[in-house]
Amino acid sequence: MFTDTPPGKANRAGFLESDRMKTLDLPKDGRLPAITKRIEEAVKAEKGADVRRACTEFLDVASTFYDVPTCSLRVLAARPLRIRESWTTELFGDYDPETMLIRVWMRTAVRKEVTSFGTFLSTFCHEFCHHLDYQKFGFHDSWHTRGFYERTAVLYHHAQGTPPKKLFWVPMSGERWRIDWPRTNRSGSNDSAV
Repeated sequence: MFTDTPPGKANRAGFLESDRMKTLDLPKDGRLPAITKRIEEAVKAEKGADVRRACTEFLDVASTFYDVPTCSLRVLAARPLRIRESWTTELFGDYDPETMLIRVWMRTAVRKEVTSFGTFLSTFCHEFCHHLDYQKFGFHDSWHTRGFYERTAVLYHHAQGTPPKKLFWVPMSGERWRIDWPRTNRSGSNDSAV
């Protein structure tokens, strides 16, 4: 995962604010992890309608907790494959701030196999965090900053019922960063985020 290049002066303050926000308040009632179990069962059973129902319940509970409007959801089959001259990529999910619609895909683009549950949940949490950026934090854009990825990880680990991992970052050219996954995965799970 790579961060976005910081925008020009007009939007830089919002970008930097997003980068500084490393955590989220989390509901303490245990409902999100319970719903996540149902999402996992439905994904593993390849039951799209059940995935959609459980994800919609997750969005309803999370939106109520964060005091934001509930967004819509589409759970789709095979991921779109984007092919360019020198690279290929799959779209795992997206969020449209105008329609407040999250789309997530359940199957891989090439082999059409059901995605791993961890990948599906990570994408789902990622897209919901874009919704929070617009609806709760009032950002005019939802950038992929270190803070955004940290907030997404906090929500993901809460939903999974797993301890959060410290994310380690490596600087890149153009004021961008990438997650150092080997170091992150080796680190202790109770460290605070950088």
